[in-house]
Amino acid sequence: MTGTTTGSTGSTDASDPMGAQPARLGERRDLTRSTTATDVALVATFAALLAVCSILPAITVGVVPVPITLQTFAVLLCGAVLGPWRGLLAVLLYFAVGVAGVPVFSMGVSGLVIFTGVSAGYAVSFPLAAVVVGLLVRLLPARAGQTLRSVLVMLACAVATAAVVYPLGITGMMRRADLSFGAAFTANAAFVPADLVKCVAVGVVATAVLRAFPTLAPVSRRRG
Repeated sequence: MTGTTTGSTGSTDASDPMGAQPARLGERRDLTRSTTATDVALVATFAALLAVCSILPAITVGVVPVPITLQTFAVLLCGAVLGPWRGLLAVLLYFAVGVAGVPVFSMGVSGLVIFTGVSAGYAVSFPLAAVVVGLLVRLLPARAGQTLRSVLVMLACAVATAAVVYPLGITGMMRRADLSFGAAFTANAAFVPADLVKCVAVGVVATAVLRAFPTLAPVSRRRG
């Protein structure tokens, strides 16, 4: 009779479709495979993280019209860990939830006010910043050491902040707060120290996450 166990070894006939051995106890499953379910779960998780970082108490600096929050940290982390496109989707999902009426934006607000207020430029920059960071992190050498990788991720975050977040944020303050370029540039400068700390934090956190789950975000195939 085919498909039955033979002898005392417990082996099974190869033709038996049910003969595949179960995973050994304690064997680690690959939870980072690129599947639709995994992608949806990751996007939703990081959108929730962005919401939490947004509603934490903000810090107001002098007469600067835009408060300091952890939003930028979460946005950069989305791009660094998830890659450009899933990072983009996480930020867009966060916006969709807030626009739908859930108070997940800074200061506990919701609706379209985030795109009409003085911080509108920063809000518009968030999806683009996640994409830029994700693309830059993809270019990092696969064999870079953990310390070097942390520094390079930090630099990628700094580039995205300086090239995307700041220009759009300054433009938004000029248009929505009726500030001159000089006044808006000076107001934006108040964010630089805190943003540098956020970039360092993203470099450390993202590197630790990708070390634990090395296939979570696509990386360059270059070796060296």
